[in-house]
Amino acid sequence: MTATEDERTAADDRAHTGVERVLVIAAHPDDIDFSCSGTVAVWTAAGVAVTYCLVTDGDAGGFDPAVPRSDIAGIRRAEQTAAAAEAGVTDLVFLGHPDGRLTVTLELRRDLARVIRQVRPDRVVVPQPVRDLRSMYGSHPDHTATGEAALCAVYPDARNPYAFPELAEAGYEAHTVGEVWVLGPAPADDPEGARHVDITDTIDVKIAALRAHASQTAHMTGLEDMIGQWSGSLAKRAGFPSGRLVESFHALDTR
Repeated sequence: MTATEDERTAADDRAHTGVERVLVIAAHPDDIDFSCSGTVAVWTAAGVAVTYCLVTDGDAGGFDPAVPRSDIAGIRRAEQTAAAAEAGVTDLVFLGHPDGRLTVTLELRRDLARVIRQVRPDRVVVPQPVRDLRSMYGSHPDHTATGEAALCAVYPDARNPYAFPELAEAGYEAHTVGEVWVLGPAPADDPEGARHVDITDTIDVKIAALRAHASQTAHMTGLEDMIGQWSGSLAKRAGFPSGRLVESFHALDTR
């Protein structure tokens, strides 16, 4: 079934109407830009304030053995900062947890709850918290750990004034997030949770943001084609006309 123009407009309206502030949580630098920076660019162009929270510095990544490992974290922070600027984001939080060794610990939940209470977003975007056996990239254990810890931070940790009392003592008051958008299409049994953002007009921003991660993408000669195929297939799956490009999410009401 092809989405009508009214349905696509309604979907776009739901993407940012009534939303003033969004927090996007990711495991590594470049995760946001691969998954949803086209959407972020749509939001910032509409006046939405967006904050990025990177759980790790990506210090276990990189493809050039000549670069000292001690330099990687700084390089990747700088790349993420430049990439965020391409999408209109200047507020970034780096938590500095160990790359490649993330688990759903109380420490990580507390750190994410602190960021939520500090930013006080209307919407939080998180990675998939469960393994997708069809996608090794989507099933990176750092991604799933971040997704689960982020959901725990949204509920109950950030909204419960008695959770992690040291946060309230430090001035981080409880905050209830209105909704969570999980990366990737909604399951077939929850069509009401499907959110599709048309990024046709921001695809160049997405590519520029990805190219800012030079340590990760400089060797990828087919990057533009790969991103076009991904977002084009999501658009087709969502019923958009041929030639449109989409990023898809599963929205959860967390009020």
